Amino acid sequence: MTLSSAARKQFRTIGHQLKPIVIIAQKGMTENIKAEIDRALNDHELIKIKLVVSSKAEKKALAESICAEFSAECIQSIGQVLLLYKATKNQDLRWSNLLRNRS
Repeated sequence: MTLSSAARKQFRTIGHQLKPIVIIAQKGMTENIKAEIDRALNDHELIKIKLVVSSKAEKKALAESICAEFSAECIQSIGQVLLLYKATKNQDLRWSNLLRNRS
């Protein structure tokens, strides 16, 4: 899945006001973290994840594995925060960050 630059820009604009839903720290990718990322991507479509890791290489590897495992696309990576997008089939106005924040 590849997004146009206009779509990526729009998602970055929406993502600017979002807070991280999931924080991955010392224990890494546990089953509970995986379940929460999956739930958040299916409900919200566009989410932020905070990675508390020691190196850029570790952060990049973790970001790539998350994107591959959940079929998500990394829209932006700044500091310790990733902005991820995954399209869902059943968008819900109550939960979808894309529907609630349309300009």
